[in-house]
Amino acid sequence: MMHAMDARHAMPADLPSDPDPQETAPMDRVILPSLETPTLTKAELAELLFERLGLNKRESKDMVEAFFDIVNEALVEGQDVKLSGFGNFAIRRKAPRPGRNPRTGEPIPIKARNVVTFHASHKLKAIVQGDMPPAEEFE
Repeated sequence: MMHAMDARHAMPADLPSDPDPQETAPMDRVILPSLETPTLTKAELAELLFERLGLNKRESKDMVEAFFDIVNEALVEGQDVKLSGFGNFAIRRKAPRPGRNPRTGEPIPIKARNVVTFHASHKLKAIVQGDMPPAEEFE
């Protein structure tokens, strides 16, 4: 095993080379080619609606905001949100329990609270694992 100190002094031939892009197993299709980061934001969703559906930018932004407002309201009211082919958001009640301050070790009670859980659908899991091709693009 090569230590960090050894890696700094190793000759280029001693270091593992970067994998050849041709050898890696890329996805058959890039779903979101315009994304520069691995995180999809609401602004990027609105941009994708603009590009793919032809909505104007204001309509795209309003549609994304409205979607998340509806999901938020439903969850706040205690309703589950089920998105076919994507997954389910649900509110789960967590009971009070004893906790501990990790710094001091002092016991601290943790209050009962509601938490949002997400369970991916079988279809989404299969697509992410590469077992199923992604759905066709909107056009």
